[in-house]
Amino acid sequence: MIRRMMNYRICIIAVLCAGLLLAGCFREEAYYEESGSVFHTLYQIKYQAPGLLTDKIDAELQAFNLSLNPFHPHSIITKVNNNEPVEVDAWFAAVFNKAQEISEHSGGMFDATAAPLINLWGFGFSRADSVTPHLIDSIKQFVGYKKIRLEGNRVVKDDPRVMLNFSAIAKGYACDVVARLLESEGVRNYMISIGGEVVMKGVNQDGVCWRIGINKPEDDPDGVNNAIEEVVQPCKPCGIATSGDYRNFYIKEGKRYAHTIDPRTGYPAGQHMLSATIVAGDCMTADGYATAFMAMGVEQAVEMAKTLPGIDYFILYTDSNDVQQTACSKEMHAYLPNKR
Repeated sequence: MIRRMMNYRICIIAVLCAGLLLAGCFREEAYYEESGSVFHTLYQIKYQAPGLLTDKIDAELQAFNLSLNPFHPHSIITKVNNNEPVEVDAWFAAVFNKAQEISEHSGGMFDATAAPLINLWGFGFSRADSVTPHLIDSIKQFVGYKKIRLEGNRVVKDDPRVMLNFSAIAKGYACDVVARLLESEGVRNYMISIGGEVVMKGVNQDGVCWRIGINKPEDDPDGVNNAIEEVVQPCKPCGIATSGDYRNFYIKEGKRYAHTIDPRTGYPAGQHMLSATIVAGDCMTADGYATAFMAMGVEQAVEMAKTLPGIDYFILYTDSNDVQQTACSKEMHAYLPNKR
């Protein structure tokens, strides 16, 4: 009799525990939105989860900041640039290796060491009048992705003046890092935007695939107007990045050119590109190639894309008559709801 009562109690306890477990599994999920800043740029994160993940997201972004923010005095990249002894972490190594890969594929049009040349010309070519061939040649001595490498977990430079700046790729990777965090928390539906670079998966709160707008290339230096040129809706897990210089350009002989420096020559690339939007399997890849496309120009970019499986593009540019045109990969058409 005593044994039967004990078994009965054990059964009750087991049923109660199972009920609690099921209740935990079926907690009602809601859509949440996070916003803030990292790398001196704004981020917005939308996701469906049983509860807020604010603290975990903040912690992940702050840790990422300490690795790759060149403006943080104690970050790994700052120590590398200052030639301080430091071992890089997995995040740094991933970004470094991807940057080198894109540099190779683009023939050096993408280069994470090019910041000194960009700074020489100034934002919007504000210092163009002071740029001389001598200055460019002197800086080119320590610019070039082949002048720096990763040996184990240490960065080795051919010239101590070589500096790294991953601003053209790190925001995309930050999106990927947050996406991995959300995945580890069981989140299935999310959209992460950091400085305009985006990672998406699943659907929004209305049960519809996430949609991302591409801004119209308007003469709007202050960024006040945000009219949409096109909408991208891939309906699959992916990274999307847009690089555009239409708010930061210069005029030469009556033609408008993007503010993009060719790292190989040290001079403006002189392309007619307005913006390049890339869809890829991850945002770091999309971010890097969007920048490379802007420097290469339409014809070169389209040819390079043929050798890159999984890279889809939508390009806005001006022709020889300064008329806006588009170039689009075949697969990209399926992601443009306005053109279906």
